[in-house]
Amino acid sequence: MCDSTPITISVTHHYTASPEVVYDAWLDPVKAGKFLFATPTGEMVRAETDPRVGGSFTFTDRRDGQDILHTGEYLELERPNRIVFDFVVPQFSSIATRITIELVPVGTSSMLTLMHEGVLPEYEDATKRAGR
Repeated sequence: MCDSTPITISVTHHYTASPEVVYDAWLDPVKAGKFLFATPTGEMVRAETDPRVGGSFTFTDRRDGQDILHTGEYLELERPNRIVFDFVVPQFSSIATRITIELVPVGTSSMLTLMHEGVLPEYEDATKRAGR
């Protein structure tokens, strides 16, 4: 029997860019479309953001001929340190999860911590790989 109690996953990554540069990349559809919800074998066919509190985003990654929609709403935007948004992949679940991005300066670079709340255990490994 599989335990389907949602969990929280935290991933940390060091970037050589400043928090401002990393923060802006998360909200720019062209830049974010290269890494956010993208897969190594997929093709990002749609990347749209409305980066304001209450604004939404939509990313569509085409995987093996199937379009996978990733959508959500921005809840907090505190440049350059914090982004919080709700996130849904309708093909897999109608339940929104919450992602919090925290950026801390480290000299001229930055440390990013991503916390993903409400993840089903069967998606833990994929979520950790995506956060790297």
